[in-house]
Amino acid sequence: MELIRGIHNIKPWHRGCVLTIGNFDGVHLGHQAVLRRLTEQARRLKVPACVMIFEPQPRELFTGANAPARLTRLREKYQQLARLGIDRLLCVRFNAEFAAQSPDHFIRGLLVDKLGVRFLVVGDDFRFGQNRGGDFELLTRAGRAFDFEVVSTQSWRMNSQRVSSTLIRDALVNDRLLDAAGMLGRPYSLCGRVAHGAKLGRTIGFPTANVALKRQVSPVSGVYAVELWLDGKRYPGVANVGNKPTVNGTQALLEVHLFDFSGDIYGKQVEVELRHKLRSEQKFASFALLKEQIQRDAAKARHWFGLTVSEPNGM
Repeated sequence: MELIRGIHNIKPWHRGCVLTIGNFDGVHLGHQAVLRRLTEQARRLKVPACVMIFEPQPRELFTGANAPARLTRLREKYQQLARLGIDRLLCVRFNAEFAAQSPDHFIRGLLVDKLGVRFLVVGDDFRFGQNRGGDFELLTRAGRAFDFEVVSTQSWRMNSQRVSSTLIRDALVNDRLLDAAGMLGRPYSLCGRVAHGAKLGRTIGFPTANVALKRQVSPVSGVYAVELWLDGKRYPGVANVGNKPTVNGTQALLEVHLFDFSGDIYGKQVEVELRHKLRSEQKFASFALLKEQIQRDAAKARHWFGLTVSEPNGM
């Protein structure tokens, strides 16, 4: 899948596509139903299937730290969209200047002149342009004028189950991982590159792979039984998602201890599936008490996976 970073990188050969616009946070089953129909339409018209997203997401620009927690970062969206057969991902920088452009400029300048949209799918509540003056009705009129069809995602929504990013966030916050997985069509996961940390885990026999979450707000927090995907293989383990209050941490971090694993994975891109919530994150009075709790957490995670409980091994 081709990634186009910014409107300035749209080239003449990118004209002609079917397009959908949205946040696609989580790329859940509702999104997937829309995207499958989009790719079908692309094949029928013999043009690429394109998805337009915004970075940052509009609510992140307008509300900052009060914006909802992200389910997926850009890289995670890219991976999920690529798996669904999307041909192009256009990532538009969302800033005050972009938000202030006239709705007509958005339609004519971007959708018509640069992208040559043949078929457009958006939510019927989609608003765009200065003072959010553009809406679905304006797009429909523009479609008649510039010869492209406009369809609402409402008509392609899943009928059997109501799915939304908001409902998935609610399920995650309330530790209903199975409900979240049911709406996503897969276990909820966090992705990132393994980086060097303080290596405190090594001192107590629990070395960890550390992954910065790079989110303003994390949708999950606590200790989980997890499976880490690396180079097409999965490895069970236990993970903490949070700020490490016992050692006065301030940055949200994912720390994963893999069971019976030996290897150097620093610098590797990994995907960590959260399979079972063990407990909430808490602050302990001493590092020794934290060590005892980590041992209990690891034993519970091993039991959940049906693994033999053993003494911790180094990574």
